[in-house]
Amino acid sequence: MNRPFVSLCPEITRSDALMLMDWLEDECVTRHLSDSRHVARFIEQVIDRVQLPILTHLFNQGGRFFMVCDEHDRPVGFVRLVMAGRVCEMVLVIGDRDNWGRRLGASAIREAMKRAFFEMRAERLVAKVHRDNVRSLKVFQRSGFLLESQTPALVSFAMTSERYLRRLRESPAGHTDHIHIAETDQARLRNLIALDPASASFELEHEIERAIVVDSRQMPRDVVTMNSRALLHLDDDAVEVALVYPDDADDSAGRLSVCAGIGTAILGYREGDAFDWRLPDRTCRILIERVLYQPEAAGDFHL
Repeated sequence: MNRPFVSLCPEITRSDALMLMDWLEDECVTRHLSDSRHVARFIEQVIDRVQLPILTHLFNQGGRFFMVCDEHDRPVGFVRLVMAGRVCEMVLVIGDRDNWGRRLGASAIREAMKRAFFEMRAERLVAKVHRDNVRSLKVFQRSGFLLESQTPALVSFAMTSERYLRRLRESPAGHTDHIHIAETDQARLRNLIALDPASASFELEHEIERAIVVDSRQMPRDVVTMNSRALLHLDDDAVEVALVYPDDADDSAGRLSVCAGIGTAILGYREGDAFDWRLPDRTCRILIERVLYQPEAAGDFHL
């Protein structure tokens, strides 16, 4: 069974801060969070001192802060990522007790690893878990983290970038649907990212690494490859799009760059696949209704 969808939302609003305060006043939520009093005091000071609707810049002092949101864009927890050299430390809290037991923690860890290794370029990701927090101990172990050290109070886990990439490639659909990518597309996209890393999103790198690589001549006809045209349903709207390289992109004409948004999302999916994808402002439900044209099926592919 696939894990439930969550996304890490980087924008922190005033209403998010108030929700965080509610969570941090719940002893069941904070009993295993060692710095909960410090965090609560900081948030209270921010709310009292700053009358702005967006507080992202304040929460990102000393690290990156994200709200964990479900498929309906409702906040259910938070993640904090702090870099020290090439090592990133993660703090994860699912603050909405009504969502405990839904495996949201595992999904949030997956998203945090994606951010840490592909966006922040960490070489190692660590997490320190209270020894009595049995639920968190199990979820980090199941997510592939290895025991690094332990004290009477804390258990430290670590994941290296090499181990993360190996697990991603060996079990590409361990958390979501399979996607397929043609060898020629993979090579060209990797070259694109290497030559101009600023042009591509960390999401695209993640999708390339987790994809099942297929010889272009053996690619199933119903897979969205580069330069394919497809009929999609984006929530309730039907749209016809072409998936193209950045130089050929024109959103107004339905030519979507593979380096961003819906373009990154649909790469490698097949007719009938439906999945959630986080856009900058919302989560979108995407259905691949039909692949109208695929260059591999037409014998029209090249590097």
